[in-house]
Amino acid sequence: MNDSTLHTRRHFLRTSILGGAVAWTLPGFIDRTFAALNTGAEGSLVQTATGKDGPILVILQLSGGNDGLNTVIPYADDAYYRARPRIGVPAKSVLRLSDHVGLNPRMPKLAALYGEGKATVLQGVGYPNPNRSHFRSMEIWQTASDANRVERHGWLGRYFDNCCRGEDPAIGISLGEQMPEAFSASQPVGIALKNPGRFRFAEGSEVMEDTAPDSTDAGGSVGALAGNTTSDLDAFHYIERVALDAQVSSDRIADIVRRHPVTGSYPRTQLGQDFQLVSQLIAGGMPTRIYYVSFGGFDTHANQTGTHDQLLGQLDDALAAFAADMRAQGNFDRVLLLTFSEFGRRVAENGSGGTDHGTAAPMFLLGGGIRPGLGGVAPSLSDLDAGDLKYAVDFRSVYATLLERWLHVPSAGVLGRKFPVLGFV
Repeated sequence: MNDSTLHTRRHFLRTSILGGAVAWTLPGFIDRTFAALNTGAEGSLVQTATGKDGPILVILQLSGGNDGLNTVIPYADDAYYRARPRIGVPAKSVLRLSDHVGLNPRMPKLAALYGEGKATVLQGVGYPNPNRSHFRSMEIWQTASDANRVERHGWLGRYFDNCCRGEDPAIGISLGEQMPEAFSASQPVGIALKNPGRFRFAEGSEVMEDTAPDSTDAGGSVGALAGNTTSDLDAFHYIERVALDAQVSSDRIADIVRRHPVTGSYPRTQLGQDFQLVSQLIAGGMPTRIYYVSFGGFDTHANQTGTHDQLLGQLDDALAAFAADMRAQGNFDRVLLLTFSEFGRRVAENGSGGTDHGTAAPMFLLGGGIRPGLGGVAPSLSDLDAGDLKYAVDFRSVYATLLERWLHVPSAGVLGRKFPVLGFV
């Protein structure tokens, strides 16, 4: 698209009936966005409490149920090797974090970040009365609900509703074909994308996506749980707002990607390319508070060792490249990256050389603003719940900490009640 066409399109959006029809639903966003577009200066796209100087949260979903015991390995516990005679990781190859646990040998770069004080490992994260269904457990994690309750909106959607009214629709960006359930909100914001140069509307939602083929990664698995597309707007104003949000956001993202070439060395995996795009958008001054990335393949019921090792190697490479790039940009101190999976795996290996759906698992946090080290409590392998690990940290305490101490907003209104705040920030 040439500059003349782009100017005409933006002028139309500013002056048309479409702009007037939705102005009452987003007065703050309309004023700020049109002013920014008219100046033509991407650096002016700075949002209150975020933009180029505010904190950014990057969430990485490990879809399928990552085997936490072969990721953060209790190498000093003989019960681990009795439960996993074939797939247990030999103690001599473990990258030791303490005299009890260490990282999988395919994660040397994450181990180095941990050694530098730039990574935190939270052990034993889960929730009461765990569910072993991929979809229900992922729904619980993405909505922060109790196990016996169904929430209409995601925890990040409630953050958008409670704390970000009138802000830019690109306040949340998900890399993928679907908006995650975590983004589901009463006032729909956020965009989903894969290739910023080839957008189209996804049927029935505010999602923008492209039709470019995916890269090949190890394994297939349950993907991101899609968010519902209901909202509290009436149908007419919902459609009109979606059209405006998509146009403004797609123009801006494509412009940023053109203006900010890749500065780091990223692996050629899909995960590596996703983190490369996040890096470009951060470098370009997007007013985004939340980036959401999904990485599948972790449902390792059979022949786990090779597949899981490959996945952890890809994860290690992508996280290290992103951390190095954030440092080079000078953004590492204001970016916090969190990994999660819908559940861990059972303690004992199964008859197919794999593991079945379990409960508690570790989470990783990276960034220049975290308090490093081992957090939580290493789950006991001798005190199990019907063959599963007992959780020690409620994942909603992790969310509460991110909300209170990183995004600097009250957590009770988002999570529905108060949860203990942890010390990793």
